[in-house]
Amino acid sequence: MAKCFSFAASRDWWYRYSFTSAGLRSVLTDLGEGTVMHCWVPKCHRQTKPNLVLVHGFGANAMWQYGYLLRHFIQRFNIYVPDLLFFGRSFTTRPERTEAFQAECVMKMMETHGVRKMNLVGVSYGGFVGYNMAVQFPEAMERLVLCCTGVCLEEKDMEQSLFAVSDLEEAASTLMPQTPEKLRELMKLSFVKPVKGVPNYFLTDFIDVSPLNICLCSYSFPNYFSL
Repeated sequence: MAKCFSFAASRDWWYRYSFTSAGLRSVLTDLGEGTVMHCWVPKCHRQTKPNLVLVHGFGANAMWQYGYLLRHFIQRFNIYVPDLLFFGRSFTTRPERTEAFQAECVMKMMETHGVRKMNLVGVSYGGFVGYNMAVQFPEAMERLVLCCTGVCLEEKDMEQSLFAVSDLEEAASTLMPQTPEKLRELMKLSFVKPVKGVPNYFLTDFIDVSPLNICLCSYSFPNYFSL
């Protein structure tokens, strides 16, 4: 069944349609030195509106993280929703992998769009990037909102956490599952009441079609099964 119809691909198409319908357009910005950033930007930037940058977390891209929330912001702000490097359509050939470098690239991209003052919401890993943007470019930040972001975590907090892992490899296998069984494990960690009875072909579809979205794919399950 998954070969005939892809749930993940259909959801991806729906997000693209909803972003376009909301007045955003998909833009690739070449920052030079092998770095390209993708971002959803306003088709018409209005000077009377404040700017809002929505930065996604690990295992997501711009559309999947904010697809359900966009309608709450679009009337009040000029919305910018970037894909961080190595997510969605953003990439670099440079060796840097730090949140500071991600922050630098997001800021350069915003400047190419003429945006030098902004409000920013960062979720999870995106919060680390947003925090670094505030540190490096405080004059550009009007307000900063960090959601589910452990910028103040200490080692003892990690030892007492629900998601206890021994090393990076174990963390990657859980956050980026490659089998339906591992994806079910991630769903159990993500929800108080995980959706039960999800068939293997449904989970495999998300793994095969959207490998960078599987941390968020379970957000879509209730919507599918409530239709």
